[in-house]
Amino acid sequence: MVYTIEELEKKANILRLDVIEATSAAGSGHPGGSLSAADLVTALYFRVMNHDPQDPQWEDRDRFILSKGHAAPILYAALAESGYFPKEELLRLRKLGSPLQGHPVRGKVPGVEMSTGSLGQGLSMACGIALAGKLDKKAYNVFCLLGDGELQSGQNWEAAMFAHHYHLNNLIAFVDRNRLQITGCTEAAMSLEPLVDKWKAFGWNVIIINGHSMIQILEACAKARQAETNPTVVIMNTIKGKGVSFMENNCDFHGKSCKASEQKIAVEELGCRI
Repeated sequence: MVYTIEELEKKANILRLDVIEATSAAGSGHPGGSLSAADLVTALYFRVMNHDPQDPQWEDRDRFILSKGHAAPILYAALAESGYFPKEELLRLRKLGSPLQGHPVRGKVPGVEMSTGSLGQGLSMACGIALAGKLDKKAYNVFCLLGDGELQSGQNWEAAMFAHHYHLNNLIAFVDRNRLQITGCTEAAMSLEPLVDKWKAFGWNVIIINGHSMIQILEACAKARQAETNPTVVIMNTIKGKGVSFMENNCDFHGKSCKASEQKIAVEELGCRI
C-alpha cells in the first residue's frame, strides 16, 4: 500500500498519540524526542523502507538503527502500527517482564535491529551493517537516527570518518536537530555549530530539511539513495515535543511522562489531527 502525504501525516500523529499513551501508562519514558522524530519514523516505516513484519529477519530488508535509544516509544509505536506485534503491547512499556523496555533490545522485540541507548554508538553499528551489505553485495540501505545532543560524543565522528573511507553510500543518517537535551539547550551544554560544516569536513553529503515536512523528508530520502559514493546525513530541524502544545520546545519532557491532566490535553490536541 502506498500512503499519500496526507495519510502519512495522519499516521505520524497516530504514532504520537501512541507515544503519549504508552509513556503515560508507564509513568516514565522519553516523549519529547519521540514526538520530534515521529514524522521521520513514519516516513521510513510506511513509505521509504523495504521491510516485512511477517519476516523480520528477511535478508534483503532495509535496516533502521535508533541511535538515540531513549526515543524507543516512537520506534515501538511504528513497529506495532506496522504489524510486528499487537498494539496493546504498547501499554506495557517499561513494565516488569515486558519486552518493551526503556531502550530497545535486539532479540526481545521483532523489528528491533540493535540494542541502543548508550549514546554515540548507533552510527558505528550502522556503519558495520552498511559495510556488511557492501561485502555481501546486498542492495539494502541502512538508516540511522541520531539525536543532536548525542553528537557531543566523539565516537560519532570516528564512525563518520569510517563511513566516508569505505564509501558507504548505502548509509543514510538523520540528525533530530531539536536543539534540546535533558539539561537544556544543546548549544549551552556543548556547541555543535557549525554542524553542516562538520559533516561536510568528514566527507558526507549533507541535506538540510524541515523535519516535520513529510514532503521534504521523502525528497531527502530519495536524493540520499541516489548517492554514488559518499554517505549522506539529513539534518532535520525539528521541535522537541512536536504536536503537543505544552511539550513543544520544553526540555522538561525529554525524560518525563505526562500527568493525568496533561495526558488528557495531549490526547485531545493530537486527536484533532487524526
